[in-house]
Amino acid sequence: MELPKFNETFLPILEVLSDRKIIKGRELLKIVEERFYSHLPKELLEKTTKSGDRLISNRIAWGKSYLKKGGLVHFPQRGYVQITEKDRLEKAENISLKKIQENVIDFYEPEKIKTTESSIESNATPQDLIDTGFEQIESDTKNVLLSKLKEVDPYAFEKIILILLNKMGYGEFIETSKSGDGGIDGIINEDQLGLEKIYMQAKRYNENKVRETDIRNFIGAMSGDTRKGIFVTTSTFDEKAKVKARDAHHTIILINGPKLVDLMHKYNVGVQIKVVYEVKILDNDFFDSEGV
Repeated sequence: MELPKFNETFLPILEVLSDRKIIKGRELLKIVEERFYSHLPKELLEKTTKSGDRLISNRIAWGKSYLKKGGLVHFPQRGYVQITEKDRLEKAENISLKKIQENVIDFYEPEKIKTTESSIESNATPQDLIDTGFEQIESDTKNVLLSKLKEVDPYAFEKIILILLNKMGYGEFIETSKSGDGGIDGIINEDQLGLEKIYMQAKRYNENKVRETDIRNFIGAMSGDTRKGIFVTTSTFDEKAKVKARDAHHTIILINGPKLVDLMHKYNVGVQIKVVYEVKILDNDFFDSEGV
């Protein structure tokens, strides 16, 4: 089950507008969602675009926009939408979704150059394409980042983890001795005042999984002044290791390779912002305000 593509909202939008009533644009989005998509799982309906807008509303809004460009709906007054007479005549002839899409393609492709790679046939809105592009760049960056982490010096890897935890809002950290540390690679203050301490262990593995014995040794090395620990690896944890951490009297947080690069990407550790794109959309509040 997934959210409708923007072109799949065409018929629901036209159905809501079929009585020729003039509806406020925002009200249309709400009605379409409630009437046709309220059965979808909550987690789907709460999905957002990269800019934070609800994805279902974004898809319906793009559907409305394309229908307007295709001449099937119009905006009779500021902030409102209505079905066109043209569409009423076509609906009387049992207009199909394919026909609607062809009408919209006709608008966007005046030279009638239609390919299966057109924006309509791809079922992707411009927002979808932007989000997909960002997701691809993010995925590629995380893959390269994880590969790089697996190559760095083990001691440098420990320092990277401590820097990350500090960026995440934890207090100052202490690097332990490089030898005879008893399984503890660093001590982090849980808060800025150092009232609580967290022990950290970092294992830079290429393929080997962290085993139950690694977790047991880590717990054994934790002194009596803390019951909290973070175990980080560039690889993964085997099932027995997960069980040992879960059942321990201490609170042990496990961070595997994918989770690690997610956090580093989020808190800008080992990555940098290359370029910022500014995307502008219509400000409906501006046009709906009484002062305009």
